[in-house]
Amino acid sequence: MNDLLPATFSRRTVDADGVRIHTRVAGEGPPVLLLHGYPQTHLIWRHVAPLLAATHTVVLTDLRGYGDSDKPPSDPQHAAYAKRVMARDQLLVMRELGFDRFAVAGHDRGGRVAHRLALDHPEAVSALAVLDIVPTRHAFRHVDADFGRGYYHWFFLAAGNGIPEHLIGADPDFWIRTRMGGRPSGDTPFTPAVLDEYVRCFSDPAAIHASCEDYRAAAGIDLVHDEEDAAAGRRIACPVLALWGEHSFVGRQYDVPAVWREYADEVQGQALPCDHYVPEEAPDRTAGLLAAFLRGGR
Repeated sequence: MNDLLPATFSRRTVDADGVRIHTRVAGEGPPVLLLHGYPQTHLIWRHVAPLLAATHTVVLTDLRGYGDSDKPPSDPQHAAYAKRVMARDQLLVMRELGFDRFAVAGHDRGGRVAHRLALDHPEAVSALAVLDIVPTRHAFRHVDADFGRGYYHWFFLAAGNGIPEHLIGADPDFWIRTRMGGRPSGDTPFTPAVLDEYVRCFSDPAAIHASCEDYRAAAGIDLVHDEEDAAAGRRIACPVLALWGEHSFVGRQYDVPAVWREYADEVQGQALPCDHYVPEEAPDRTAGLLAAFLRGGR
């Protein structure tokens, strides 16, 4: 296991109703929870987290199914990897750490978990930052050929009969390195050490399966929950910051702030000069915008 965070980040395992969540904590001040995306771990925040820890208590976790967190068994409805369930894990982690109210920022899949956390537990979430995503419901309702090419993995990973697990499991090293190494890298290229760590975590067949279940849930039970919210007029109650890469599919395809204003009342947004992996590719800009947002500079 490569430790690419400063030693000030303590390491612990938090029990979230029987699911062990790998957690790192550092800093003092108002709490902020940082959630990673696919196919990564908490280390996506390795550049940003130390900067935020100067003024905040920063909590990093591996989502269930990823990294060194537990990978619970799946079920036919993929409910074990519904964003509602994954969000509750994170709520329980923050409560165990003594935080009943906190800010949350999520990139990619972590942004979808953060979105659900803000919807299901508005009393707990003081502010929400979403990085390089639009809501899952909006994405699926606006599928076209460009989406199919840009987000082909949404459909591949959601396929049944163990197909993606078998194909990725044959060479997870290739899958990780080609998915991440083939993109522009903004200010901060991926280092061999961090790619090695992502490969280590993703070489576990249970992690490959769990991550596929994450995408299967997104195409099924998560959409059911999203449609229920829409029918009930349920919106995000806290302030929202949307950040995205100007070279990413999201940046090219959507008017990101306008889309999020369909789901939240108070939204601000900013494009950054990078591709999809915003916290890794543009860490200084990301940290600065998050810090300003979190201290009320909106």
